[in-house]
Amino acid sequence: MKKAIKWIIAVLCVLAVVVLWGVGVYNDLVSAQEEVESSWAQVENQYQRRADLVPNLVATVKGYAKHEQETLDQVTEARAKATQITIDPANATPQQLAAYQSAQGELTQALGRLLAVAENYPDLKANQNFLDLQQQLEGTENRITVARQLFNDSARAYNTSLRKFPRNIIASMFGFEKKPYFEAEPTAKTAPKVEF
Repeated sequence: MKKAIKWIIAVLCVLAVVVLWGVGVYNDLVSAQEEVESSWAQVENQYQRRADLVPNLVATVKGYAKHEQETLDQVTEARAKATQITIDPANATPQQLAAYQSAQGELTQALGRLLAVAENYPDLKANQNFLDLQQQLEGTENRITVARQLFNDSARAYNTSLRKFPRNIIASMFGFEKKPYFEAEPTAKTAPKVEF
């Protein structure tokens, strides 16, 4: 009888250790998932900051470059498209992230065209409001790059954690899924052509 009680106690102790380990792993995975979602919120925050600068930039350029309406319309349309796409980081798919990235890329290209148009207007280039907006936009682009890198780093840490044995058992039991990454634009693989 005493041997049976010792075996039961030993089995219960082993089960308690396994359960406590499982709870610890689950909590670590939840923390990593929250880090990914927090990083995503920062990405959205920086893109929103850029989107908020666009109307002021367009309005400033519009005052100087009235016959550049097509470019101004393209920027406005790209901004509208970029701000319409939202992603739930808990359920993000690579396709959703690619669509989001594509819309943001269109806005980046439209802004590039707008800034190129500004080169044709010396008075606009000298306007302090335009210069301030251009500087804020450059700073925001840098913040976007940092936020995207932070998101990719947290997604990598989370995804790595999901794949490690025996954590992958707990992850699959509770439905933790891999997170997508920001990837380089397809056009980034081709070096720009420079001609003199």
